[in-house]
Amino acid sequence: MISVEDWAEIRRLHRAEQMPIRAIARQLGISKNTVKRALATNRPPVYSRPAKGSAVDAVEPQIRELLKQTPTMPATVIAERIGWDRGMTVLKERVRELRPAYLPVDPVSR
Repeated sequence: MISVEDWAEIRRLHRAEQMPIRAIARQLGISKNTVKRALATNRPPVYSRPAKGSAVDAVEPQIRELLKQTPTMPATVIAERIGWDRGMTVLKERVRELRPAYLPVDPVSR
């Protein structure tokens, strides 16, 4: 994958300086097909990778059930109850995200 700077340089050389595709490929040290793809798109290249998911996804239903029963249960206790043997940071972050949905409404809040 080429960088945004290379993409912009390819387009500049082809459009402004009327340089042929072969010459651009030779000058930048890239394939002619790469130059052709860069010229064919109107948007710069963007690196994207599909999300892998988390180890917590497998036990989220159990966490939700425990929070439904006791919304203020600490994440460490939840970890013990579900048999969590991995790092605590990931679990605590997920519990922090899920907990507000199960907490009762604060009577002082408007």
